[in-house]
Amino acid sequence: MKTILIFLLLLFTFPMLAQEQVEGQLLFQENNETYPLEGVNIYWLNSSKGTVSDQDGKFSLAREISTNQLVFKYLGFRTDTLTVDSDKKIIHFMKEATGESLDEVELTQRRKAIQKSYFEAQNLIQVNSAELLKAACCNLSESFETNPSIDVNFSDALTGTKQIRMLGLSSPYLLITEENIPSVRGASQIYGLTYTPGTWIESIQITKGAGSVTNGFESIAGQINTELQKPFSDAPLFVNLFSSINGRQEANLHWNTEVSDKWSTGLYVHGNQRTLSTDRNKDGFLDLPLTRQVNLFNRWQYTNATKGWVSFASFRFLDDQKQTGSIDFDQKTDRGLTKEWGSQIDTKRFDASLKIGYVFPLLTYQSFGFQAAFNSHDQNAYYGLRQYDIKHDSFFGNLLFNSILGNTKNKFKTGINIAWDRYEEVVDGGLYQRTDQVVGAFFEYTYDSLEKWNIVAGIRIDRHNNLGTFLTPRFHARYTPWERSALRFSFGQGRKAANIFAENQTLFATNRTIQVQSNEGSIYGLRPEKAWNYGLSFRQGYTLFNKQGDLTLDYYRTQFQDQVVVDWETARYIRFYNLEGKSYANSFQLEVDYAPFKHTSFRFAYKNYQVKTDYLDGLKQKPLQPEHRFFANGEYNNVTPEGNGWRADLTYHFVGEQRLPSNPRDGVNSNSNAYGLWNAQITRVFSPRFEVYLGSENLTNEKQLNPVINVDQPFGRDFDASLVYAPVFGSMVYAGLRFNLN
Repeated sequence: MKTILIFLLLLFTFPMLAQEQVEGQLLFQENNETYPLEGVNIYWLNSSKGTVSDQDGKFSLAREISTNQLVFKYLGFRTDTLTVDSDKKIIHFMKEATGESLDEVELTQRRKAIQKSYFEAQNLIQVNSAELLKAACCNLSESFETNPSIDVNFSDALTGTKQIRMLGLSSPYLLITEENIPSVRGASQIYGLTYTPGTWIESIQITKGAGSVTNGFESIAGQINTELQKPFSDAPLFVNLFSSINGRQEANLHWNTEVSDKWSTGLYVHGNQRTLSTDRNKDGFLDLPLTRQVNLFNRWQYTNATKGWVSFASFRFLDDQKQTGSIDFDQKTDRGLTKEWGSQIDTKRFDASLKIGYVFPLLTYQSFGFQAAFNSHDQNAYYGLRQYDIKHDSFFGNLLFNSILGNTKNKFKTGINIAWDRYEEVVDGGLYQRTDQVVGAFFEYTYDSLEKWNIVAGIRIDRHNNLGTFLTPRFHARYTPWERSALRFSFGQGRKAANIFAENQTLFATNRTIQVQSNEGSIYGLRPEKAWNYGLSFRQGYTLFNKQGDLTLDYYRTQFQDQVVVDWETARYIRFYNLEGKSYANSFQLEVDYAPFKHTSFRFAYKNYQVKTDYLDGLKQKPLQPEHRFFANGEYNNVTPEGNGWRADLTYHFVGEQRLPSNPRDGVNSNSNAYGLWNAQITRVFSPRFEVYLGSENLTNEKQLNPVINVDQPFGRDFDASLVYAPVFGSMVYAGLRFNLN
């Protein structure tokens, strides 16, 4: 009770202690049009107090007693210093820097590709498009190779699809959104990250811990939000070509045009294929699947800055095909027979979305937004003699209102969501059908002093036809104890309905017997999952040998109250049952960033995971989850403001031992070997319009020697291609080019 009273006292005291704020908006003009400038660094001269402009170019910053000189700095624009003596709102137009005006000092202030704010309450990591150029990120699942906050893993020996984890938990426990609309979920949980091409991505926002209540109740370990390219800001014409020695070819085309002074449209075309059959380990099975994907995306943008309106309408169609299994498998003649083991996964998907935003012209701190999205996902698949088909139709709607309480230091968001999902699954001849319907309302309060404290406290209530009625609280706080530091604390609850087959499609790459041990509940006879997440993070900037760097310490704990346990512990079986006992994930990360030389920067991270669950035979570390990971990345970038030079990256991943469940290949109570992966890429930038790149993944050719268990009897009880802990293909070399017409 004492703790609660102290918390309430602090919550209502902080607004009264608020200092006078300087507010404004940063803009730039191009082709006689005015646009907001997002991401500008704003700070008081010779002070650590600062902020960053938002997507509307707006900012709010507490006054500094020691100076009235306010600095605006952004790569590609001239750095401006203004004298601020009055209380009037600042409207400032920044001017693009010419080649003559950019000097050596400006180059050393290059905007970081990964940005971590000192001022946000949430532990938020901003990843811009420059970071995505450091690796062969052909799609969203491959966009995290140079980011230590996300772990990338292979899901099985057959599909070769990369899965991600954060805070030791897999993607079903993350809320993955596209422009804040839920995207990778339900039927698309396993392969959905491969449906967003890398060139379509403008930026990625990664939030560790429980996310905002405005985005729903499903976020347990964190949120990953992807912002896509905008027709008005993307290049009128962009071409990307890619090819690798593993037989993958890819092409991307962006075409953007202004229809009128307020309307713009963009057409994005993506295609990839792998037609080369590879079997380097000579086990008779493909190392990588044969694939073909066609992905079409069209979006329309309306912008009326004078009246405060902006809207997007988007349409997408995807046709994705994968074939894997025996290298001699012929789907026309061998399907349904026991001559050769093969698998085919065919997916067709349609998405449509609408976003409308309005900012009150005379009350720029007040706005409302509306989002609506519909998608239809139809997947037909077979794995040897096993069948798994899923059809998932869904609709999502969100109405949001933003305003202030008294002054701009006290803000709030409120709104309502509705969601509807219809599932139809065929699993080995059995039919599973259900419909999820949910209506929710939320309120989130933000106190923002920017100097010492920042608090975000929210709560939402949802009525779900299968999960019942429930509350979801979330809380984030940031405190600055001293200069260039940020101490963050967060807690929140999340829950979800487990889609046990869609989330665990690797089980079909085995001949294990599926057992669902239900005893209550309405979804597969299993209770919904519910967990609390607690987080503590500290970031400290430092100066070493007159060079800047920062150190970050993160510790998060996810404590499950209810969970659907996926039990692979007994050979020949996979069991699903409700948690009886403990289940938790403890995540610790130490990260150091440093730029010791001009054009050069380094990033190091150590991660420790304790991810344990009470199985039927006791508390154990989750299988295929290493306790120890180490990450290192070095970057060299001497690209000039005129747009020519070199970029080079070298990345190292150390993956510790992983516990393996009982199986005929590894026996009982065994662990995998630890290993390290080296990736490298070099890019020659000839001009702002044209560049070529060459890279390699897994330079030292690390491989798991026997990824498929009982490969000579693929229709026997012991066949299993799911227990993969290392690369299967080995080293891979790729090359590509990028061309854009500015």
